[in-house]
Amino acid sequence: MRAIVAPSPGPPEALELREVPRPVPGPGEVLIRVAVAGVNPIDAKTRVGGGAAPFLQPGPASGDGDLAFPWIPGWDAAGTVAAVGPGVVRFGEGDRVFGMIGFPRTGGTYAEHVVAPVSHLSRSPRSLDDAATVALALPGLTAWQALVDAGGLETNQRVLVTAAAGGVGHLAVQIAVDLGAHVVAVASAAGLETLRATGAELRDRHDGDPLAGLEPFDLVVDGVGGAERARAAATLRPGGTIVTLPSASHGDPLGRDDVRAPRLLVAPDGLELQLLTGTVERGMLRPRVADRLPLADAAEAHRRIEAGGVHGKLVLDVG
Repeated sequence: MRAIVAPSPGPPEALELREVPRPVPGPGEVLIRVAVAGVNPIDAKTRVGGGAAPFLQPGPASGDGDLAFPWIPGWDAAGTVAAVGPGVVRFGEGDRVFGMIGFPRTGGTYAEHVVAPVSHLSRSPRSLDDAATVALALPGLTAWQALVDAGGLETNQRVLVTAAAGGVGHLAVQIAVDLGAHVVAVASAAGLETLRATGAELRDRHDGDPLAGLEPFDLVVDGVGGAERARAAATLRPGGTIVTLPSASHGDPLGRDDVRAPRLLVAPDGLELQLLTGTVERGMLRPRVADRLPLADAAEAHRRIEAGGVHGKLVLDVG
């Protein structure tokens, strides 16, 4: 099968399209014929040796200490079941499925086929094509787990979402609104145009101080980190919660000690994906695809994700 391979940690140009062996599903696993793979910031961070690289399963050595490489990037996939392993009854051949596979261990979704545990998967929403469906996987789970699992979101709470037009942010805004929160979304003017119909209060991040004059929040989903983390935390009520998504910013100062700041490491969860699928089918959640590129253009996708400013989800058309 064809797959994108990172031979060793390096720049986007190091990504290669290769022929590699097709995997075989084991007990409790299925083989997915990948239609679309998602591209996330964590993919690019891991490609250079950061991100999830410390968690990857050892592979053929490509240099001193680089045991996880060569590495097939990617954790998001949407496609159809091509084969089932022993004991699998939840899915059958031909079923449309999607999921975040294996994270933070090796997923390998930048490929024509990938093996996945059934517990990491959900049936795909009937109302979405595969490109929009894959945008629900890692970003959707990140948004849900930030809001509900780590953030403890309750109805009628006030929620601030920064980087609100990004792959995770635009889903977090919609999920929080659907769960009954009052949501303030901060993004660039162009990004805010994609959020007009969500029911959130919109703030332009380039328009002076976008957080000025706001009532205290119960929960902040911080998609920026760095110095912005403390500014966002300053808007919380005492006892409130801030969930910072960029992992490199988990240690950045908050400037206060009367708020919660749980560290989130998103986990595969097929049941939570089913909840998100139900929200889609009720018409309350619509993922946005920023652009679709062919699998062979994975390097270009990584360049775009590293440059920032992507409104929605970048995806790779595989099959």
